[in-house]
Amino acid sequence: METRRCAWLLIALAVCIAGCDALSASEEPEVVQVTVPDGFDPVPIPAFNPLTAAKVELGRQLFSDPILSRTEAVSCASCHEATRFFIDGKPRSIGVEGREGLRNAPSLLNVAYQRLLFWDGGSQTLESQVLAPLENEAEMDLPLDAVLERLMNHPDYPTRFVEVFGEGPSIPTLTQAIAAFERTLVSTGSRYDRFQTGDTQALTTLEREGEALFFGRAQCSTCHSGFLLTNQQFENNGLRPTEADSGRARITLNPQDVGRFKVPSLRNVAWTAPYMHDGRFATLEAVVAHYDAGGEGTQNQHPRIQPLHLSTQEKDALVAFLHTLTDEALIP
Repeated sequence: METRRCAWLLIALAVCIAGCDALSASEEPEVVQVTVPDGFDPVPIPAFNPLTAAKVELGRQLFSDPILSRTEAVSCASCHEATRFFIDGKPRSIGVEGREGLRNAPSLLNVAYQRLLFWDGGSQTLESQVLAPLENEAEMDLPLDAVLERLMNHPDYPTRFVEVFGEGPSIPTLTQAIAAFERTLVSTGSRYDRFQTGDTQALTTLEREGEALFFGRAQCSTCHSGFLLTNQQFENNGLRPTEADSGRARITLNPQDVGRFKVPSLRNVAWTAPYMHDGRFATLEAVVAHYDAGGEGTQNQHPRIQPLHLSTQEKDALVAFLHTLTDEALIP
């Protein structure tokens, strides 16, 4: 152990020296601007982790590199595939050695706007969120010291980190790089956005009927509001919790939070099945049927979730409206 520690110190010293030389000789880094349309808030960028082109590219590479998993077979991109709206399409994600996780992998599109991360809100920043899947035995299952050792021994990464941060791989620089990349994953344009800005032909008659139900009698907008169609709160939507997953109560230890999970954004919802925290519903039709039935009458269920008695056409209209929330530029 002492030999390894000395080796680490020598490597770190060499990287720091190289970093000083690189920074003094380099030009000002290219800043990345994430543009969004009217109606969207500016993408939140923390002062301690500004976006630069080199940092975003390093984060993108790390995001897709299975070197960060114990078996070197799983990466962040395994559960968040760019060609699938940054989901994996599985009820619950599969990690190293085929291990099934506890929850469904949500899309990372517009993740920069999220105030708390994970279905239970267990992480407060994108940077800290990076750490959980790395060490989780059902996901990437690699201790952080092993992660750093692999990065330090990689033929390219030490130099890349120095070029971006002026220092070698570390927990702060690793998490900042991946978080920087994730903040660029912004999805905006949809037919509904065009309708909102005055294009009255963007929605069909059935879709407009669904919009009226969504914001009216069905009261979906009680929880799915704002430009992301989420109130970013934790609600119990009438699904019976399991012993293995009590939701927000896992973090707060408050019995009133049992069965409460983060309200997801509905943008691109037609392409991000299966649904709910455990992926129990395969289709939007099944989701609408759950709410139409008034949930399962569980403890802590949101009071607005009551039987709706929707007609077949009204259910079809709601599903049709949800399809208008797709960013068509991302359709494979």
